Parts: sequence; C-alpha cells; structure tokens
Amino acid sequence: MTLVVKIGGGAGVATTAIVQEIARLVAEGERVVLLHGGSDLTNTLSERLGHPMRMITSPSGMTSRYTDIETLQIFAMAVAGQINTDLVAQLQQQGVNAFGMAGVDGRLLVARRKAVVRSMTPEGRVQILRDDYTGQIEQVNSALVEQLLSAGYTPVIAPLALSHQGERLNVDGDRAAAAVAAALHADALVIMTNVPGLLADPQDASTLIQTIPADQLDTYMSFAKGRMRKKLLGAQEALQGGVKRVCIGSASLGAVVNGAGTTITTAPVANVSEQSTAIVHTPIREMVSLG
Repeated sequence: MTLVVKIGGGAGVATTAIVQEIARLVAEGERVVLLHGGSDLTNTLSERLGHPMRMITSPSGMTSRYTDIETLQIFAMAVAGQINTDLVAQLQQQGVNAFGMAGVDGRLLVARRKAVVRSMTPEGRVQILRDDYTGQIEQVNSALVEQLLSAGYTPVIAPLALSHQGERLNVDGDRAAAAVAAALHADALVIMTNVPGLLADPQDASTLIQTIPADQLDTYMSFAKGRMRKKLLGAQEALQGGVKRVCIGSASLGAVVNGAGTTITTAPVANVSEQSTAIVHTPIREMVSLG
C-alpha cells in the first residue's frame, strides 16, 4: 500500500506524534511519502528578517502567500532548509531511512509559473501582480519517487517546484501532496492539519462534516474558509487523479484515516445528507496497520 501524508505548516500540528506513527507504518512494510508545509516558520523568519509576509486574495476568494523574490528566498530557507532536514532527522531517530528533497531536485515537481496574479485590494479593486514566484504543478517525476521507495527510502518532500524556465517556485503544499498522490496512484492521501476537518461552522468543532462522497465535493466548498479551501481543492485534484480516499484532520494519523476527521471517498456512501455526520466504516487495517 502507498500512503501519501501531508503535514501542515501551521502552528499546532502534532508533528512529533505523526512522525512516530509514520515510523510504525514503515516498520510494518508500508510505503509512505511525506510532504510538508512551512507557513508558520516562513512567517516567523520573514518578521525576523524585516520582510513581513503578505497575503493576497484572488477574485474567487482564495488566499495565498504573495511570493516576491525575497519571500521566495525566505520560504526556501524554511521549507527546504529547517523543516525538511528536521523531519528527516526525526524520522531517522525513529529508525526510518528518510530521504529529504525539494521539488526542484531531480525535476521532482515541475510547475508553470503564473504570468500574472490577480489580487483584490481592500477597496475591492483587482490588482495585477507580475513579480510573484508561485506556480501550478504540471509534472511529477513519479519514477524518481518509486526508485526511492523501492530502495527502502521514505521520501520527505518540500513544496518548492521548478518552473519550465528553471526558476524555483512556491507551490501549495496540499496541492503538491495531491499531485504526488495521483502520480503514484496512492491508496490514500492524508492531510494532517491543526483543525478537526471541514466544519459547517468554522467556530464550532461539533459541526464536523465527517464523510463527503467525491462526486458531491463541489456542494461542500461553501463551508471551506481560509486555508481549508486549498485543502479541499487539493483533495478534489487527488480524487480526479485516481486516488480513492482523502482524509483531513488533526487527531492522530491513524484516527484521521479511520474517520476522525473529514473523509472524502469515491466509495459508495449510504444516507449522506448535505452536512453529513456519517463515517465511512472501512477498516483501516485493510489499508494500513498502526498497531
């Protein structure tokens, strides 16, 4: 079984516990690919270096980091430097032969740089930005990842992609994980974050939407606020790429895969209302064993 796990880069993600669970999976012979974000550390470094981060909102309401050349350099320091090497070291301490890399290595992730980025000003006008170094992934070197997995390594991937012109680009970690999961024909994509999953009311954890049929995902997009919109978009792209199941949550890795968060699945789901609270009871031990 191949499992792609994305560890969020925001504050409050239980990274240490997730790493321990990944180590147990690998020890049991499962193939795990780990991707990560880096938003919180990037924000911290940006402040320390006197280049505060700037968020932009597209006309469609999607928020993202404005990545000028200085921000790109800081982002690379955070994700490909500190976070990636720290995760590799933690996994090595757990007996996992982790292999750290960024998407620029071996042309792992190739993306199209956005020629222009449209951002809404506070006054409601559309602003055109031309110096933004963000991209949309178009190619994944799945053969490279397969070679590493076959050789007994656990890939740990930082969300930096290579443009067709050879530039480094900031790519969204959730969508990068989705692209890798689709390219590997992964059994599942698990997005570990700092919120319980998709909430009908973002201020009320009891409104967790636990199960979403893949063919109805569009109808749930209106519930997604802030970064959750990118996670659902990534989930949609993974499912369209052939991944059967996407799980989003903040509990333990095993609990989230077992339905503790939001599960989006192509499997038939019975009696699912618009704001579902039903869990798909597919025993996770058929997919992975967390002991």
